[in-house]
Amino acid sequence: MTTPTFYGDEIPLESHIIELRIRKLRQLFDSLDPSPFIALDLDDDAQQYIVGSAKVLSTHLPLALAIHLREPVESPEEARDAGEAIREHFTRQSGFTSLRLKELLHDGWISLVIGLAFLSVALAASAALLKWAADSTAIDVFREGLIICGWVAMWRPIQIFLYDWWPILGDRRLFDRLSRMPVQIVSPPTASPASS
Repeated sequence: MTTPTFYGDEIPLESHIIELRIRKLRQLFDSLDPSPFIALDLDDDAQQYIVGSAKVLSTHLPLALAIHLREPVESPEEARDAGEAIREHFTRQSGFTSLRLKELLHDGWISLVIGLAFLSVALAASAALLKWAADSTAIDVFREGLIICGWVAMWRPIQIFLYDWWPILGDRRLFDRLSRMPVQIVSPPTASPASS
């Protein structure tokens, strides 16, 4: 039985280990990405598997990634750089997620200002209509409709500030954890040339 070769980081004993089995290391990365190896994006399927696995694990222990290859690595340098490339990918994802959260909260504040302005106008118009035609059923219906529309205008900012922001924050925290995880490559040994 052949002994595998280990590259990359040592995995601490107290870690949740995400295990990934692929044919060769290049499968992890987007084949269309022209960036240098260290700056390559992960393949979508690989990212979904790693993120999905990490989501079901406890947040109390650190994460680690063990990549088991069926073919030997092309070069030891590529194997050593793979962990850094994976961590760098998740650092970028954390940055993108932070930007998404910032944009969402910015939209929330704009929506809140618009919603409050519309609600104020609707309440003021409703109060004016009450004084102008207090005994008209049609005016009462229109007045109540104005108030309802004013509150409906507040739906979007309430949605953002109560519900939409925290899943994005959770994603950012997960990407931050993944950007710090040790990565170990387990490769079958390179076939030695046959002795003559």
